[in-house]
Amino acid sequence: MAVFAVTYVYSPDAERLDALRPEHRAFLRALHDAGRVVVSGPLVPDDGAPAGALIVVDADDAAAAAALLDADPFRHAGLVTERTVREWVPVIGSLAR
Repeated sequence: MAVFAVTYVYSPDAERLDALRPEHRAFLRALHDAGRVVVSGPLVPDDGAPAGALIVVDADDAAAAAALLDADPFRHAGLVTERTVREWVPVIGSLAR
């Protein structure tokens, strides 16, 4: 398995994001409990950058990392306007391999 950094850019529809946030977090928490999501959290909007998220996952490849998150309730509702998946190689810290 490899480590992948997945970033989301969220829709500016704060009301819908707030309404679905409990389902989104439950989905990610289940993946964490299954050992697939290492860590997840919001990226705060700053200096014109939109709100989003960083999700670090264990997967065999980038396609598997993306597929793992395809069922995210935010994604199904069209609230993820952009998603990137990049392999990440931590060399220092608790995630270093």
